[in-house]
Amino acid sequence: MADEDYSFGSGEETPDGRDMREDYRLTARALVRIELESREPGVSDGDATTLACEIRDISVRGMSLVSRQALSVDSILTAEVSLDAHQAPLRLMVEVVWCREDGRGYLVGVRVLESDETDYLRWMESVAEAFSDS
Repeated sequence: MADEDYSFGSGEETPDGRDMREDYRLTARALVRIELESREPGVSDGDATTLACEIRDISVRGMSLVSRQALSVDSILTAEVSLDAHQAPLRLMVEVVWCREDGRGYLVGVRVLESDETDYLRWMESVAEAFSDS
């Protein structure tokens, strides 16, 4: 593994000019669907209001996304992440850490939250596998 395999960001890519990342980031091209409004409780066939976003990079603790609309900082949202076309999407809880306007829409930083009722452990394993394959 060499440092040139990863994208660390620069002052231009962070919301306030500081890079606060604690982990290596792996540039990724994948899709995430963010639930903006949850399904009605007790209704299994109801649709949630979702927003499809492109993943820019991932780490064990979170992701950087490109979104066509702003997301509220500190909001806790459900996300379905498709890292591999051959696996079922990973259902995760994420917290919006920062959001800023960009020429393509909005850049959004989210933290993946540990939760027993999500695919958090599969996320950790998938990211570790992606790092080992790079």
